[in-house]
Amino acid sequence: MSGIALPQLIPILQVAIGPVILVSGVALLLLTMTNRLGRIIDRTREIARGLRGASERDREPMLAQLEILSRRALFVRTAIFFAALSVLLAALLVIALFLAALLRLTPALPIIVLFIACLLFLIASLLLFIHDVNLSLKALRLEVSLARGE
Repeated sequence: MSGIALPQLIPILQVAIGPVILVSGVALLLLTMTNRLGRIIDRTREIARGLRGASERDREPMLAQLEILSRRALFVRTAIFFAALSVLLAALLVIALFLAALLRLTPALPIIVLFIACLLFLIASLLLFIHDVNLSLKALRLEVSLARGE
């Protein structure tokens, strides 16, 4: 190895901090999303069990709830996938930064592409997450109108 001196390593570490912080933040987002997916699955199972013994009058709203939950699960699963890809690209970005410094390369384009792709996947994940929140409110409105007898 061509040994890299500590004074040369410090700027690399400073540049790598951004993607590392991104990994940490997205990891917390992933935790939230996986918990949300678990709740969706639990609620789906609960309604599916209730559907088995439900009267004909109660079946239609329960089926509507199951449809919304199914769509929500798909959005959250896809959001998790995009967030995980974002973390993967951020990790690859950190490795690329260190390898470039170690090998004394200047691969600006691949680093820029990795960074932009990382952020695009994060944006896609967040948009899907927001869509899931909106769908959950739609399901809540349906449940409230059922409770009111509407």
